[in-house]
Amino acid sequence: MTPKQGSSSHYRGEAVESVSELNRRYGIPDQVSFCQDPGGFIHVDVKNSWASARIALQGAQLTDWVPKGEAPVIWLSKEASFQKGKSIRGGAPVCWPWFGPHESQRDFPAHGFARTALWEISRVESRSDGSTHLVFRLPEAAFPKNQWAHATTLENHITIGSSLEVDLVTHNLGNQPVTIGQALHTYFQVGDIRTVRLLGLEECVYLDKVAGGVRKIQKGPVNFTEETDRIYLGATGDVLIEDPLMKRQIRVTKNGSTSTVVWNPWIEKSEKMGDMGDEGYLHMVCVENANAAEDVVTLAPGAEHHLWVRYTTA
Repeated sequence: MTPKQGSSSHYRGEAVESVSELNRRYGIPDQVSFCQDPGGFIHVDVKNSWASARIALQGAQLTDWVPKGEAPVIWLSKEASFQKGKSIRGGAPVCWPWFGPHESQRDFPAHGFARTALWEISRVESRSDGSTHLVFRLPEAAFPKNQWAHATTLENHITIGSSLEVDLVTHNLGNQPVTIGQALHTYFQVGDIRTVRLLGLEECVYLDKVAGGVRKIQKGPVNFTEETDRIYLGATGDVLIEDPLMKRQIRVTKNGSTSTVVWNPWIEKSEKMGDMGDEGYLHMVCVENANAAEDVVTLAPGAEHHLWVRYTTA
């Protein structure tokens, strides 16, 4: 149910600003607006001269990005479940402060707690070049003390313009070093994964998680014929997603990372997951800017780290 004017809604027991209040404080006429779906999820809709986009406040998760005159770039499952506290299948989830299962506590949530927490929006800006810049902040109350006892802040900066830029910023406020693993777990829309190839990872060593973490070397472009789950190490250059059916290339340019995760669950795993949709795996590929495996980041007291990525199409 949509809250009444001036009222607050609730998220897992916590009061949050109403849509009307968010629109009053942060909305920009004909460019940025907030809405609430029937399940209670609050979304930010952006539309400018360059593109349109949608971001859920849960997880500060981008779920849609469509450059003007083009097909959608971001894949979102038709079976995605918008339930409070549950991960959204597709879009660009924020994995933080660890990637994959927790190193020692197997009952902690996979990929950390940031992607299912409710974020706050702290700044919205219309820029002179026509782009729109939004800053989301994970509030202190969203850090579970039993899972993360460190004094850190986390912000997600998203810029929608001629390209899409995402900058995940971690700041260590404590007096002890803090180690984080993270990823921007972005799902890209493709025509047919069986015809897609990735360029830019040639000769990189990768951990083949499907084969139990065995180290291999990438020979030639990455092609997809079966389940693929790999962490490429020493990967700092651009990755190009070549998609002949959609007649486009998606370029992934990054900084603050020397690991890139490539993932497609293929047929059997998709069926077990339940929210990929009918043959959804055929139309998506994850190319993730990450700090994973041996590429975790240790922040000194007072230091901050930027995990930055830019997506462009051609």
